[in-house]
Amino acid sequence: MRFDPPLQRATLIRRYKRFLADVETAAGETLTLHCPNTGAMTGCADPGSAAWYSTSANERRKYAHTLEIVGDPDGHLIGINSVRANALVVEALAAGILPGFPADGRLRREVAIPGQTGRLDLLVGDVYVEVKSVTLKLADSGAFPDAVSVRATRHLDTLARLARTGRRAALVFCVQHTGIDAVRSADEIDPDYGRALRRAVADGVNVVAVRCRVTTSEIAPVGVVPVDVPGLACAP
Repeated sequence: MRFDPPLQRATLIRRYKRFLADVETAAGETLTLHCPNTGAMTGCADPGSAAWYSTSANERRKYAHTLEIVGDPDGHLIGINSVRANALVVEALAAGILPGFPADGRLRREVAIPGQTGRLDLLVGDVYVEVKSVTLKLADSGAFPDAVSVRATRHLDTLARLARTGRRAALVFCVQHTGIDAVRSADEIDPDYGRALRRAVADGVNVVAVRCRVTTSEIAPVGVVPVDVPGLACAP
């Protein structure tokens, strides 16, 4: 996933109202950007951080610029645009990076959930897939979610129900943080999600995490990292 046109560098002033961020450009101009991330962005929204943004040619957009990458104090780059996670996972599937998926499976997006209302991100062959973007680093691993998320827990319960009824289901964590080498549930932030993750794995949901290379010119899936589910064996 290459950035075309190239990203522009700035300094983050603040992130606010969930979907907005102010930055100062190299020329000293203050810009308000769209911030496509619904999480708390803990560790990747600190004022003064290096930031990179894209610019849309769509003149109908209220905010022409989008926050894409933020640097952390340790020099790691973090892709904060969670909207890109699905496309990155599709790239990983096409490259054969992720285990447990049919190699030549037909791929559909935003698929209806059998037997209930709502949708899941992908259907890969016969595998129902939900994708979550990981940007939070706690100690030596990545953690999800970065804020209490009833919606994310509901998605896990849906995957678990599908697995219990004999369908194939998978959760894919998309790691857009160059400092993360493993992923776990953030039980200290959302214990309900941690419990739901353990139930889902026990019910047969395949849980994997794809690592992305993040640079200011592109973000690309490059491999997998371990998913730590205490008390249960989980891939890669």
